[in-house]
Amino acid sequence: MSEAENPDRLRQGRETTVEDVRQLMGASTPHFALQLRQRIRKLIRDLPPDHPARIEGEAEISRLGRLAFAGEVRGHPPEEGLDPLPSLIEGRQERLGTA
Repeated sequence: MSEAENPDRLRQGRETTVEDVRQLMGASTPHFALQLRQRIRKLIRDLPPDHPARIEGEAEISRLGRLAFAGEVRGHPPEEGLDPLPSLIEGRQERLGTA
């Protein structure tokens, strides 16, 4: 993944839409979160604060920041009475800086 942008999104006079932001959000994983965050930031930077695409983009920028540094949790939460695997707890605490 790079920070190269779809040329159609860069076309002069084309308004950024919520769908543009959502298209970038669709590929979000911890590995690419920082690159996607930067692409969304560039995409919405000239929009007014109350523009729907900017509102959506700012929320996604925040989520991507958390995703990049804390990772993602897969599967279901631990079942009552069963402790989660220690390796999962330790890894999550280290990524969140709470260890």
